[in-house]
Amino acid sequence: MNTWKKGLGAFSALTMAAALTACGNNGETGNEDAANAHNDADNNNNTNNAEASGNGEEITISQISWAENIAVTNMWKYVLEEQGYDIDLVLLDMGSSMAALDNGELDVNLEVWLPVQDANYIDQYGDTVNFSEATWFDNAKVGLVVPEYMEEVNSIEDLNEHADLFDGQITGIEAGAGTMEVTEDLIEEYDLDLELLPSSEPAMLSEIGNAIAAEEGIVSPLWTPHWVFSEYDLKFLEDPLNIYGDVEKIHHATRAGFEEDFPEVQEWFNNWKMTDEEIGELIDYVESAEEPFDGAVEWTDENRDLIDEWVQ
Repeated sequence: MNTWKKGLGAFSALTMAAALTACGNNGETGNEDAANAHNDADNNNNTNNAEASGNGEEITISQISWAENIAVTNMWKYVLEEQGYDIDLVLLDMGSSMAALDNGELDVNLEVWLPVQDANYIDQYGDTVNFSEATWFDNAKVGLVVPEYMEEVNSIEDLNEHADLFDGQITGIEAGAGTMEVTEDLIEEYDLDLELLPSSEPAMLSEIGNAIAAEEGIVSPLWTPHWVFSEYDLKFLEDPLNIYGDVEKIHHATRAGFEEDFPEVQEWFNNWKMTDEEIGELIDYVESAEEPFDGAVEWTDENRDLIDEWVQ
């Protein structure tokens, strides 16, 4: 571990210990043996351990329980471990991730949505956390969605009239996520007679699936890229007040001093760029694998030309 890191406080230590245990089902599963096996089998790989530059230096990356975040954190774990770095994925929510970057207990958060969804974190941590100008995805969208069969509900302005179809609820993700805070603002701006219920992304997706199976009403904040749109027929509601904004871009964030400590890795993150098709395929590989890391390994090995554009 780098000498700049301070000892973890009691709360953070417990949080990170629990997170590392929890990650067993979310992607950071002690798969170093799997990564080494892939390296040994691919002696012609341009980024094999014979050319590794990391020298075992440790980098800690937050993993948030969102489909695309699980996918990209496991992808970067594999890519960076090939380069000789020791990568820890720590399961945190967005708010805890930003606080850990602020106090130096975390190195990297790979997913910051701007200019709207995570703008509150810029306001709070803009002087102490490095938010990248570089973006890795440039065509993201956020909004409230309902099943396609809800023909009478096409705009956020329709929700109050049909609030009974949703039991007066908007089914959300974890409290503290930027999208949840924007949704709270949206409820106020549209004067909606609905309550925003926090849960988690997996729980929200389960509720969406259950509602669609029963052909019942449900409304939730969702975003693209996301595999759920290929699984279910969902539609974004019109947002006349444009509370969620238009196109969102996805950035990354690092703790103060990361660029000086890991200039090579910082350059690779800045080079990182994915299309909708590429991130969709990566998510599909990760979702389909027995372990998320295994899916990320398979996708990475099949997309070496793209990886080589980032890691030069």
